[in-house]
Amino acid sequence: MACEYPDLRKLSRTMMAPTHVATGLAIAVPVATVAPEYAAAAVAGSTVGSLVPDLDLLVGEHRRTLHFPTLGWVVAVPVALAAVVTPSAVTVGVALCALSFAVHSAADVLGAGEEVRPWERTNPNAVYCHLRQRWLRARYRVRYDGAPEDLLLTVVLAAPTVVLLDGPVRWFGLLVVGIGAAYALVRKWLPPYVARLVG
Repeated sequence: MACEYPDLRKLSRTMMAPTHVATGLAIAVPVATVAPEYAAAAVAGSTVGSLVPDLDLLVGEHRRTLHFPTLGWVVAVPVALAAVVTPSAVTVGVALCALSFAVHSAADVLGAGEEVRPWERTNPNAVYCHLRQRWLRARYRVRYDGAPEDLLLTVVLAAPTVVLLDGPVRWFGLLVVGIGAAYALVRKWLPPYVARLVG
């Protein structure tokens, strides 16, 4: 049972990290296609932004401390508009970072609740909404991180990067899919090993 290892609750996710990174890459593709001079900044910014919310696995409370499903857009929209008005590597990178951050925070509500074994559905809390000061309920469109539909999302979202871009960015997209596939294969076997690791 998940309650058997209360300290491991912070290790759960709604969607696996590769899915969030693939989402960020999908956001970066239009920028990289239209303005290739900003491709590196767009990919770097979107990758960082898609990973930052889950740093609250390490500090604070997961899916609460660094997840802002509503307030994230308050920052992302004006920053994105600023990048359109005054494009540069810095403004584009920051804009893509902010957009990917907001998308990650909002997307977590589509998955499972915050628990080590999300397929058991013992915790319906998906992500904390600071604006409403309450937890948003899990919708289980993605049943758990590493589920087959989660991997499918990773593949679909990374496809534009692999097909439309080239060079290191294409290989990065393939790497993201590979990591996602490996994680999906072992996901349901992980809780006991993580329990031993953490003690």
